[in-house]
Amino acid sequence: MVKKKTFMDKAMAAAKKVMAKPAAKKVVAKKPAAKKVVAKKPVPKKVIAKKPAAKKVVAKKPTAKKVASNLNKQQLKQFRAYTPKSNERYMNKAQRNHFTNILNEWKMELSKDIDRTVTHMQDDLTAYADPNDRASQESDMALELRNRDRERKLIKKIDDTLKVISIDDYGYCIQCGEEIGLNRLQARPTATLCIDCKTLDEIREKQMGK
Repeated sequence: MVKKKTFMDKAMAAAKKVMAKPAAKKVVAKKPAAKKVVAKKPVPKKVIAKKPAAKKVVAKKPTAKKVASNLNKQQLKQFRAYTPKSNERYMNKAQRNHFTNILNEWKMELSKDIDRTVTHMQDDLTAYADPNDRASQESDMALELRNRDRERKLIKKIDDTLKVISIDDYGYCIQCGEEIGLNRLQARPTATLCIDCKTLDEIREKQMGK
């Protein structure tokens, strides 16, 4: 006959069951691991060596200095002086020969200047890209051509004077017929007027200009 379990037995059996259950593991929340901060090394800046700037080559522009100096030489040209002997007749053969030689040398010098200018302009003819350079070049060339034109006119005047010497009319004023004078002719061998007539001409020109 089965014995009835007493209250005490039931309690003991229940206690055994509880003790037989595995203890629940305590869950410990893992702390997130702190990230290791690595300090970044500063990247050295790349130094780029600057290339030396190439020097700008500026083409030399033709200047009018040479032209101006040639013109000044013409205006201030010093001719060989002639020293007359005592009681020497005005415009004798010796004086005419002296002025003929001076005029021929002067003419040859002017002709060489003209030829040299033409050669110089042909050699230095450059097509400049800069409009300012082109304008300056054209201005210089125009000035040089004007001066060469004056020289050509002066050569023609020298030729006319040589013709006057050849017919023994040299040294006399074409207006009043008086002697022009050795001093004036030595300063300006192509003179055709005496100092008085030349002065009157200049006064009339000024009055007409007003």
